[in-house]
Amino acid sequence: MRTARANIRTQVVVVVMGALLMGLKFLAWRITHSNAVLSDALESIVNVVAGAFALYSLLLAAKPRDREHPYGHGKVEFISAGIEGGMIGIAGIFIIIRALLALMHGHQVHELGSGIALTGGAGAVNLVMGLLLRRRGRRSHSITMEAGGTHLLSDAWSTLAMLVGLSLILITGEQRLDALFAIGFGVFILVQGVRVLRRSVAGIMDETDMVVAAEMVSILEHERRPDWVDLHNFRVIKFGSTLHIDCHATLPWYYTLEQAHERIATMEHLVNARYDRRVELFIHMDPCLPASCAICALDDCPERRQTFQRRITWELATVLDNAKHGSDDVPPSGS
Repeated sequence: MRTARANIRTQVVVVVMGALLMGLKFLAWRITHSNAVLSDALESIVNVVAGAFALYSLLLAAKPRDREHPYGHGKVEFISAGIEGGMIGIAGIFIIIRALLALMHGHQVHELGSGIALTGGAGAVNLVMGLLLRRRGRRSHSITMEAGGTHLLSDAWSTLAMLVGLSLILITGEQRLDALFAIGFGVFILVQGVRVLRRSVAGIMDETDMVVAAEMVSILEHERRPDWVDLHNFRVIKFGSTLHIDCHATLPWYYTLEQAHERIATMEHLVNARYDRRVELFIHMDPCLPASCAICALDDCPERRQTFQRRITWELATVLDNAKHGSDDVPPSGS
């Protein structure tokens, strides 16, 4: 909860600063009449609107779970990131169209020195805020803040490129460079928007983050007990900063319900102790079968039916399928 409040305070600062920078950039456009400067100013509108919605999503995601939302409200962060990605993409398309029209019909820019100073200052502030927001988003596992940071950084880099373009116009007097650089900014912004939107859709569709899944499986394998016979049907779902993992774990069939629950609780405790974010495990307990004896390392099993051959190492390749492992999964000797 403390992390959520800190994220909200940070986002408030970002929204307020974004509004101030937007006014500064539009002032620079009024002075220069540059399409490149206008492109930068128009993206600032997206920054402010997306930042305000991101603030709302962080407030909503911080709410505790309730009857209507038993998994919490974290999914709204993916929606927020998707809206921001879509708005970034639309801004990129608008910038490209406006620049193409200016390139076809001709356009004059002036007072470039003042415009360079104003937009340069705004770009520097965006760079600092973007780095801060993205770092905080990664540390707190907030895709909303990470997407906002990526957006501000793309804005900062495009501002830098725009300053280079305006400086070249100032040096060479070639007015068409303004529209050409604006097209380049538009393409860059459009690509960034598509990337943010792609991550958002992946989260909404519960696409497995293979890196996170591999980390979880690695923790369980490293802390594995002899009576944790098998792990399969392993799935990871993200709800904001919280991870929900469901899987099937094979335990000795003769365990009491209390013994089996204690083993599952140990798994959950180990994962949460070793990982840097909240993890909920929903584990379906499967009883072992005679075919499981070949992969079971429990030395003092009173019900063993086969000789132990080799333990199946838990890794992504072995735990994702919805099927128990057994003697058929142990390769013949010498293979």
